[in-house]
Amino acid sequence: MGITVLLADDQAMIRRGLRLILEDQPDITVIGEAADGLEAVALARRLRPDVCLVDIRMPRVDGIQVTRALAGPGVVDPLRVVVVTTFDLDEYVYGALHGGAAGFVLKDAGPALLVEAVRAAHAGDALVSPSITVRLLRHLTAITTSRSGAPRALSDRETEVARAVARGRTNQEIAAELFISLSTVKSHVAGVQHKLGLRNRVEIAVWAWENGLLRAT
Repeated sequence: MGITVLLADDQAMIRRGLRLILEDQPDITVIGEAADGLEAVALARRLRPDVCLVDIRMPRVDGIQVTRALAGPGVVDPLRVVVVTTFDLDEYVYGALHGGAAGFVLKDAGPALLVEAVRAAHAGDALVSPSITVRLLRHLTAITTSRSGAPRALSDRETEVARAVARGRTNQEIAAELFISLSTVKSHVAGVQHKLGLRNRVEIAVWAWENGLLRAT
């Protein structure tokens, strides 16, 4: 069946549009739709989709609560959740990422990025795109309390890799920039996640911005 997806959005027109975009891909199938957060949680637990695409603003239970219920700390068998957000309004994305989201996309980001986010989540990774992530994280650093400096637990090379991840670089790009092998990059990314207790690249990016590894330019 390829990648199975559950859509959760209170607007039927949005769900229809998302379904058309996703099912235009030969490897993606939408297996369910939910019009509010409670329905999303119930359907996700019953259908066990590969990826849940969840609007952050929904009736009864919002996207943050849905994310925590399906993918948050303490969930025995977590699902992969991608949050859909409107950048100008949704500082709540910060809570969603820490609640276990595997990424986020803007509603007006376009079909290609939506598909990329779903595939990244399915692969166990998280979408970190320079065109979106850097803008969002810059916004978040303005409303959150920054902590200065990187923990001593990270080596200099791990710090460089974390900085590159926060800039939206792929593993291949990091390898080329730092003149190291792809397997070494993957090892460093795994090491950063382990040492900092982070679950994916999005959390690495958030951590890097919070800790001043990048300047919000």
